[in-house]
Amino acid sequence: MGTVSAGRADHVSADDVRALRRFNRYFTRRIGVLDDHYLGQDRPLGEARLLFEIGDGTSLRDLRVRLGLDAGYVSRLVKTLQAQGLVRVRVHSGDSRLRVAELTDDGRAEVAEQNRRADGFAERLLGGLDAAQRGRLTAAVAVTERLLRLAGITVEVVDGASRDARACLAAYAADIDARFPEGFDPAALVRPAEVSGRTGAFVVAYEEGRPVGCGALRRLAAGVGEIRHVWVRPQGRRLGLARRMLVELERQAVARGYGTVRLDTHAVLTEAQAMYRSCGYTEIPRYDDNVYAAHWFEKRLHA
Repeated sequence: MGTVSAGRADHVSADDVRALRRFNRYFTRRIGVLDDHYLGQDRPLGEARLLFEIGDGTSLRDLRVRLGLDAGYVSRLVKTLQAQGLVRVRVHSGDSRLRVAELTDDGRAEVAEQNRRADGFAERLLGGLDAAQRGRLTAAVAVTERLLRLAGITVEVVDGASRDARACLAAYAADIDARFPEGFDPAALVRPAEVSGRTGAFVVAYEEGRPVGCGALRRLAAGVGEIRHVWVRPQGRRLGLARRMLVELERQAVARGYGTVRLDTHAVLTEAQAMYRSCGYTEIPRYDDNVYAAHWFEKRLHA
């Protein structure tokens, strides 16, 4: 079985940094981010974007998290839009601590006009390319969005008993219960004590402040760790996030003195099997009595 490193990610080159900054400067200028009259309307991009994000109604807290904005800045923007009759704010019906922003009829009309102008701008921009070039650009934009989403996701070690850890495990259990022909019993989930402290770890992936995936590491035997429950919410799939969490779990294994990690997977999880193989895991004979497992894998690590 091959030996692999669970070291840190490659160093980011100065050329990569310059290329991204150059693109940012060009694109923000090209779409009018610097203009106080975004898309020819009488408001800057910040206000226009907030109207769009409010949509059918959302809490101010969700707006802050989703857009990564300071609470005071969001509050000032909302007050400006309220004064213009575009937004109203009410107390959340299920949680009096939350305030919910909603569009008025005038607000919905402005967002509709904003969308019409934005579509027109994009159409004019793309009109300078032929069909083949537009196809290449569309494909490149899709790749760029996927990679930037992945770059913006953080993977953090959390307490195995934390609210985010248990919520992720509950969602994981519901997901595989629907996928496994025999269902899934949540009693088979790892216990908090197994995935905390010096012998275990629990990681949660966060996108814009929301948990979108998880994975666990626990002790299996002397020098051997076991990876469990690597899972990504549907909206976070096809980004490469599962691989990223797997790498972090391998790092955590090395930090805890495990020279080998093992894992198992269900027969229907063919995409997981393919990922493990491509990440250097070798299939081995059964090593546990997990009733849901049909394939068992191992990988040797070094610092």
